[in-house]
Amino acid sequence: MSDRLYFSVPDECDNMLAQRFLRDKCGLSARIITRLKREKDGILMDGKILRTIDCVQSGKTVSIAIPDEKCEIEPTKGTLDIRYEDDHFLVVNKPHSMPVHPVKQHQSDTLANIVSYYCSQNGKPFVFRAINRLDKNTSGLVLIAKNRFTANAVKNKTHKVYYALCEGEINIEGVVDKPMDLRDDSKMVRIVRNDGMKAVTHYKPLVATKDFTLLELWLETGRTHQIRCHMAYLGHPLMGDDLYGGKLDKISRQALHCARLEFYHPIKNEYITVTAEIPEDMQSVINKKED
Repeated sequence: MSDRLYFSVPDECDNMLAQRFLRDKCGLSARIITRLKREKDGILMDGKILRTIDCVQSGKTVSIAIPDEKCEIEPTKGTLDIRYEDDHFLVVNKPHSMPVHPVKQHQSDTLANIVSYYCSQNGKPFVFRAINRLDKNTSGLVLIAKNRFTANAVKNKTHKVYYALCEGEINIEGVVDKPMDLRDDSKMVRIVRNDGMKAVTHYKPLVATKDFTLLELWLETGRTHQIRCHMAYLGHPLMGDDLYGGKLDKISRQALHCARLEFYHPIKNEYITVTAEIPEDMQSVINKKED
């Protein structure tokens, strides 16, 4: 064990069972807690062994051991647009045309490869754990946890806002609450279908012209291709998204960007907000409207 995470016990948690404190306040899963119980000095309070059946005391500090982990992704030298970093998280503004994880066609040119090189150069390697995943051609913010504990604690505690350019004019904000799933003849394309999984997309027009609309969107659910599928369903596919009916005359990739990311930091006990401006290729389309 090479490092530890520390959690202060607030007044409202005085005399709370350690098991509950670790689950509810530290965000640890039952599986992780069980593993920590087997480790030497796995769970401590003010430097002394803390059993899960003991009670925590306000004003004291509970710490858990972080096991050493080896990143097995091939490191590749590259440039990272880092928007936030501390000992627990890394937030990167991913360019379009870059996959997040290695796949058969991309073994060494992914965000994971470049992050692997970056952390090895800093002497602090960690397993790459992307909390949110963006399609290869979607740009924007990706949250990466530096260990399994913070990854588990932040799960389902993020909020993302996207910008998208869609075909045609949309003048009013709205919500698409339509289930979606794979099209029967495809392993990639999603469609709205009654027997699909619940999917809810909120959208708000920011700039509207007869040719395109700049939308701000946020999701209640996180289905694959959700924004792309729902906008195509409305008859307004994303510009550049030829997979879902978008045209390629003004931009060569789906015009989708994760612009704002908010997540609950389990160590700092506060929400962190990170932003990334609209990328040049999308901004260029908007600027031409203004010429």
